[in-house]
Amino acid sequence: MADQQLMESCIRECLECTDVASRCVDECLGGEQAGSMEACVRLCLDSADITAACARAMGRNSRFAAQLCGVCAEVCDACADECERYEGDLMRECAQTCRRCAETCRQMAA
Repeated sequence: MADQQLMESCIRECLECTDVASRCVDECLGGEQAGSMEACVRLCLDSADITAACARAMGRNSRFAAQLCGVCAEVCDACADECERYEGDLMRECAQTCRRCAETCRQMAA
């Protein structure tokens, strides 16, 4: 039962990260510094894509879910590192959400 609870928690964290990272992209592109935030936009897009895929894989009990969770953790950590370089509530929220997702995904990958 603990594995099921962990998976459900990880799915929730991934879906939340998908949402927040997508909103972060929108904010990055709409801001005055959009040109200087290319790395942030790319990492947030990567994070949104991988977390969505990871949640779907876990939801269908894919045999590759654990491996995907390992990659997801790496992408989310990179996204968090990048978002932490910038000011703003959404940047901070994205970094925190990515960190939580990465931690849960690492547990799933173990």
